[in-house]
Amino acid sequence: MATAYISHRDCLGHVAGPGHPEIPERLRAIQDRLVAAGLMDLLQHVEAPEATRDQLCRVHTPAYVDRLAFAAPHTGHIQLDPDTGMSPGSLTAAYRAAGAMVEGVDRVLDGRSETAFCAVRPPGHHAEPDRAMGFCLFNNVAVGAAHAMVQHGIGRVAIIDFDGHHGNGTQRIFQGDGRVLYASTFEHPFFPFSDPADAPDNAVLAPLHGGATGADFCRAMEADCLPAVDRFAPELILVSAGFDAHKEDDLTHLRLDDGDFAWVTTELMRLAHRHAGGRVVSVLEGGYALDALGRSAATHIRGLMGI
Repeated sequence: MATAYISHRDCLGHVAGPGHPEIPERLRAIQDRLVAAGLMDLLQHVEAPEATRDQLCRVHTPAYVDRLAFAAPHTGHIQLDPDTGMSPGSLTAAYRAAGAMVEGVDRVLDGRSETAFCAVRPPGHHAEPDRAMGFCLFNNVAVGAAHAMVQHGIGRVAIIDFDGHHGNGTQRIFQGDGRVLYASTFEHPFFPFSDPADAPDNAVLAPLHGGATGADFCRAMEADCLPAVDRFAPELILVSAGFDAHKEDDLTHLRLDDGDFAWVTTELMRLAHRHAGGRVVSVLEGGYALDALGRSAATHIRGLMGI
């Protein structure tokens, strides 16, 4: 199975701020683990392009896209909100992160790759149509989904989000759009303090309590998210792959381990082969305990590779 590994050195140039957990070493931790596991040489290495303004404006307001470009500092550092900062390298990193999803969608839909993993930062699933939040500038997975629908005519896209935090931005961007199914597990109540009762008809939310284990995660996926994806019969599966639900990660109170990410990837690949010709594009979201992030991402990528 041909799996693309889409990244760019510019993604290392984003500095979220002093003491911030979203650091460039996250990408190095994944790369190092892939090398140690003997997987790096088996992947198709692809440089992420920059997303265009038109691609970004499919999911963000033009005013927001322009405002973020204007705000980007040439020196120093700025805060967009208490959690989300920008350095001189942040805007280009964000363009590359969104562009990686466009490239991944293009590759799996034109047959150059069957699956793809976008090793990029900043993450994206909290970014709303008109604002940055939760470490996120542009909503990378949403940019990819919109590109699949507009550029390739895909009629059913499933977005599965197993990050430890709810992807409020993704849900809001596609609220009420019957072409998109958003299915998510996440800790609740916890940042961004979404109310599962407010989920739109095209969202399936499976909240997990603080301290939930891998067994709880698997039950939630099997009861809610995976059956919903199966019924939806997507033509393309996109994954917001956050690994901060790992028990070694301090940014949630969930207790998953490496094997839980391997299991869910296998299940998603099973559904992808049933409905979507095996086509899956995954993008890095959270995951801040570097060793756990590297191990978890490597096992997820191994699942995308089918080995």
